[in-house]
Amino acid sequence: MNLWQGLEPSTLISLSILVPFIGAILVIITGKTPNLREAVTLTTAVILFTLVLAITDNTFNGVALELDMVELFPYLHIYFEVEPLGVLFALVASFLWIVTSIYAIGYMRGHNENNQTRFFCCFALAISSVMAICFSGNLLTLFIFYEVLTLSTYPLVTHAGTDAARQGGRVYLGILLSTSIAFLLLAILITFNITGTLDFRAGGIFDSSQDPLVLSALLVLFCYGIGKAAIMPFHRWLPAAMVAPTPVSALLHAVAVVKAGVFTVLKVAIYIFGLDTLKTLATTDVMLYIGATTVLLSSCIAMTKDNLKARLAYSTVSQLSYIVVGALLATSIASAGAALHIATHAVGKITLFFCAGAIMVASHKKNISEMVGLGRQMPLTMIAFAIGAISIIGLPPMAGTWSKWYLTLGALEADKLIIVAILMISSLLNIAYLLPLPIKAFFNPQKEQTTPWRWSETKEAPLPILIALSITTFGCLALFFYPQPLLELINLIPGVSTQLTGAG
Repeated sequence: MNLWQGLEPSTLISLSILVPFIGAILVIITGKTPNLREAVTLTTAVILFTLVLAITDNTFNGVALELDMVELFPYLHIYFEVEPLGVLFALVASFLWIVTSIYAIGYMRGHNENNQTRFFCCFALAISSVMAICFSGNLLTLFIFYEVLTLSTYPLVTHAGTDAARQGGRVYLGILLSTSIAFLLLAILITFNITGTLDFRAGGIFDSSQDPLVLSALLVLFCYGIGKAAIMPFHRWLPAAMVAPTPVSALLHAVAVVKAGVFTVLKVAIYIFGLDTLKTLATTDVMLYIGATTVLLSSCIAMTKDNLKARLAYSTVSQLSYIVVGALLATSIASAGAALHIATHAVGKITLFFCAGAIMVASHKKNISEMVGLGRQMPLTMIAFAIGAISIIGLPPMAGTWSKWYLTLGALEADKLIIVAILMISSLLNIAYLLPLPIKAFFNPQKEQTTPWRWSETKEAPLPILIALSITTFGCLALFFYPQPLLELINLIPGVSTQLTGAG
């Protein structure tokens, strides 16, 4: 953090967006020398993380960071402002970019993937747009970079160049662009028309003079316009995007893209509507129960999938709606749980995707039914999978315990016992579709494997892959025993707290 101590606060914002963009250019320049290209990727990722740490330090110290870049229309600027929720998202995305870059090096080489320079370039461009989303100071800025993120990740989704990849890319692009243009852009225009501003403000920008019916309709437009949150029925893009290489699935579709969606939902709830206004709207409960239905239905669909990445994709659809539910419960502690779930789900789910990729590289297996006895061959990977699964389920001593705990407390505070029941049932479904794999891998050995296990049997994935999944596995444990820094950051979000207020 001392590295950037002398810089102006606005410069930190600029650099956090520009560094990955410059990294993308350098990746192209060094593309013919793979070792140098990957060194550039890792160096850029580390520099970005140190910048985000410096921004975090300023946030804890109460230093205002803002950057007004350009006026596009009267009263509408490209404007950036740092606030605690955005810092939380930036910390998660920038740290996991480092880990995923390590993983991608092992995966792309181990799998002999083509077009690796394009892959690392688009990855960096996507992270640049994520940083801009994190620090957007108004809805216009967020919308622009939300769309840039969609476009920059399309080449990653279609990376394989197969018919299935192109079809998956069409679904991905079609749903995300159509929902954002048809619903989100319309919601933004209506919001500006009735308030005269698109700035994010503590407590929201609407007041008592606004028609509750209009605000209720706006909430529906925002929820469905933010297609990256994958609320049913606009969720199919996420399973379709699983045709992408596993590093893409891991970071962009378990962290960056999907988290950009639920981050936007949470930011709109807190800074555009305000939790107090949200409680009064007729459609808040409607969207709340649609989110809760998404939690359950996608969990049930996940149980039917034999393909491991498909199962994890529907699991992600379910887990994203935990955050949507937390936002729409409109209580302080539920919002805190939703914010924390951005981090805890990220480390748990990225671990599971890392393991799926490791299995594909080392054993060339994609279907769960083929993985019986795999624990003898890949013990480290399957132990990591078990730990990531327990975190997603929300059992101690793993990170997911805390976010689910706060979400449950928030549902109780809002007197929504049916939501409490749905959260509990969903966790049982998590057990049903996640734990069978490590159980079969370790406790249902294939019939011909009757001899005692030996280290010589192991055939793990390349070392960079094992290093990356070991880091995220440790993160699942570390965030259980030491969640305080994230909780302190969340407590800085206006109107959000990890303490019960007694309202209900």
